[in-house]
Amino acid sequence: MDAKKLIEEGRSYLGIEFGSTRIKAVVIDDAGTVLATGGHSWENRLTDGIWTYTLDDIWGGLQDCYSDLVKDIKDRYGITPVRYASIGFSAMMHGYLAFDKDEKLLVPFRTWRNTITEEAAAALTKEFDFNIPQRWSIAHLYQAILNKEDHVKDIDFVTTLAGYVHYKMTGRRVLGVGDASGMFPIDSDTKDYDSKMMEKFDALIAPCGFSWKLADVLPVSLSAGEDAGSLTEEGAKLLDTSGSLQAGIPLCPPEGDAGTGMVATNSVGLRTGNTSAGTSVFAMVVLEKALSKVYEQIDMVTTPDGAAVAMVHCNNCTSDINAWVDLFKEFGQMMGYSIDMNDLFTKLYSKALDGDSDCGGLLSYNYISGEPVTGFDKGAPLFVRTAESAFTLGNVMRMHLYSALAALKSGLDILTGQEGVKVDKMYGHGGYFKTKGVGQKILAAAIHAPVSVMETAGEGGPWGMAILASFADGRNEGENLEDFLNRKIFADAAGTTMESSPEDEKGFDDFMKTYMEGLKIERAAVEVLS
Repeated sequence: MDAKKLIEEGRSYLGIEFGSTRIKAVVIDDAGTVLATGGHSWENRLTDGIWTYTLDDIWGGLQDCYSDLVKDIKDRYGITPVRYASIGFSAMMHGYLAFDKDEKLLVPFRTWRNTITEEAAAALTKEFDFNIPQRWSIAHLYQAILNKEDHVKDIDFVTTLAGYVHYKMTGRRVLGVGDASGMFPIDSDTKDYDSKMMEKFDALIAPCGFSWKLADVLPVSLSAGEDAGSLTEEGAKLLDTSGSLQAGIPLCPPEGDAGTGMVATNSVGLRTGNTSAGTSVFAMVVLEKALSKVYEQIDMVTTPDGAAVAMVHCNNCTSDINAWVDLFKEFGQMMGYSIDMNDLFTKLYSKALDGDSDCGGLLSYNYISGEPVTGFDKGAPLFVRTAESAFTLGNVMRMHLYSALAALKSGLDILTGQEGVKVDKMYGHGGYFKTKGVGQKILAAAIHAPVSVMETAGEGGPWGMAILASFADGRNEGENLEDFLNRKIFADAAGTTMESSPEDEKGFDDFMKTYMEGLKIERAAVEVLS
């Protein structure tokens, strides 16, 4: 069936994701082919010391994004969509949206970017014997309690951004288990919040005398494919201000951006993983068994169908590389050259492959901001060499590409070294992998495992969300998410896989020894320059 007819008959799938700088919509067919897209750019704002988006930002951005999608459909096919087979919403994970019984937002939306919950995160980590990062919703809630914030007594509902949007679309207070795992720890056996930890939390706050318990205010956790409600008349008007969209469309469980990234890279099965590398970088590995102990460097979340996932999340990745590329651009323009940035990035990234496997003794730290994985709450970008170092362009670029992954590798080494976690294949996506064969080769050397980059991964989170919508509608009876993805979406997916070489692995390992020792230099730089 052609794309126009699919959309006209309401047989396509819509996924919308709220990213940190862009809201994007993708419409696909049942094989995952992209039929239309829409987008809206937005930025978080720092208000009274809190990184936030307003409700007007959320709804104005969503409506503009959907309107842009409708325009794309009209331009391509000459029609206006009135129905989809299924819809899904996803967004940045974590954060804190708290409402009272009248649906009034009690305090401005506190996003994942805020680092204001150190006391609560440390206390809960100790109480649960489970790592609770500062950005998690439960850390925000407990910090508000510790701060004796007046609004806490009035809480009726706490959720994430995706959960909030889904609630306004359907009236259902639910959340996909992957997104829920960034609110509160999940028991992968029950695919629900860990009951023992919930009891511990309720006991912690019992002296406060609140009228609610934790189970009363958290959204219901759902696995991928479960019934998550349907679009109400109010929801349809809120999404499509033109009034064309019909109510009654099924919605799949809303998910977080980590879950949609797993789906978009086909890494939901055991011993698979994915690395998203751009402004920040994180890697996730689906575990065969629980870790032996708690590590501050490792977050425990789940796949959209509830399997345990270990995640290493680092604040810094390509920003320092971008700054150096801009410097080369400035030099080229000074010399009278016309500089195409895509071409410049490609040439400089490719030049890294000419460098020595250990970067010739060069060392850098890409800490534009703090890096919790290596113990830094502030950063200072730093480049260090000795007189004997091989100071060549190839080594400089290779060093920066190594540095972009070094903090991540230090966390992943805990998984693969201390915990013996096996990774059969890692999937890469994000700007770091845009130059073919470069970032992919370096990541393979870092993790000592094959790395695959698929052409479809470029569509990212909203595409993954649209696939989850299609899974809710088009799976075979009893079919799990991994089998569905392999059968329907990725059976013929184009991509490349690169193995690491022993020489590159040794070179990265040698670089890491110097990098970990050199953290003393970085700490001195932060102290002096601060």
